[in-house]
Amino acid sequence: MVAAHDEIADWYEEEFLAGQRGRDPLGIDRAIRDLLGEGSGVCLEIGCGTGVHAVLVRELGWTPVGVDLSAGMLRHARGRLPVARADAGRLPLRDNSVPAVVSVMVHTDMPEYPAVLREVARVLEPGGVFVHVGVHPCFCGGFADRSDPAAVVLKPGYLDGHWTKESWTEQGIRDKVGASHWPLPALLNAFLDAGPTPRRFTEGGPPLPLVLGVATTTPPDTHRTPRP
Repeated sequence: MVAAHDEIADWYEEEFLAGQRGRDPLGIDRAIRDLLGEGSGVCLEIGCGTGVHAVLVRELGWTPVGVDLSAGMLRHARGRLPVARADAGRLPLRDNSVPAVVSVMVHTDMPEYPAVLREVARVLEPGGVFVHVGVHPCFCGGFADRSDPAAVVLKPGYLDGHWTKESWTEQGIRDKVGASHWPLPALLNAFLDAGPTPRRFTEGGPPLPLVLGVATTTPPDTHRTPRP
C-alpha cells in the first residue's frame, strides 16, 4: 500500500519542518507537556510521521514508540524512535498493553478517526492516558482563510464533515495530501464514544486557535475483551 504522505516525506522533513525547528508558534509542544505530563513506560505515537515529537516525549520520562502508515515518513523517523508500519485503525498491540498514547497533528489524515480512537482505547492500560493534539476544527479547514496574520476569515463549510485539498496556502501540507474535517461536536462525541474519560483541554495558536488539545484517561478498573 502506498500512503499519501510517501510522496511528500522528503519535502516534509527537509523543508517544511526545517522552518519550525527550535520554535513552537502553535503551542504544540506546550500542549503535549500540559496534557501528557511526566511519566514512565511506553508512549505510543500514532501517525508519528518523521518522529519529531520523540525528543519531547523522552524529556517527559516516557519511552516513545511510533506507528505510521507511510514508509516514506518512517524512513526519517527510524533514527529518532522505534517504529512500525501499521494502520492506526488496527494497531499491532495487545489489549490493555500501553500506559500512554499520543496523536499529534494527524487526526485530519485519518478518515476513520473515530475508529482510531476506539482502537486507542483498546490498547491503553487501565488508568492510561491518551493525548490528542490536532488542528482546531472551528478555525482550520477548507472553510478558513488564515492568510492575514491578524485575522481569520471563516466561510461556509464548517458544519459539513468533508475531505478536501482546499487550503489558504501552498506552503502547507493540506493542499498536497488533503484533510478530513469534523465539526467540533462530532470530534468531541468521538472521544466520548470511544470510552475513556476526557479530563483536560487546551488551545493554542493566535489570533484564533489553530490547535485543540484533549487528554482522556481510561478508568483504572477497565479491562477490554480481547479483539478476535
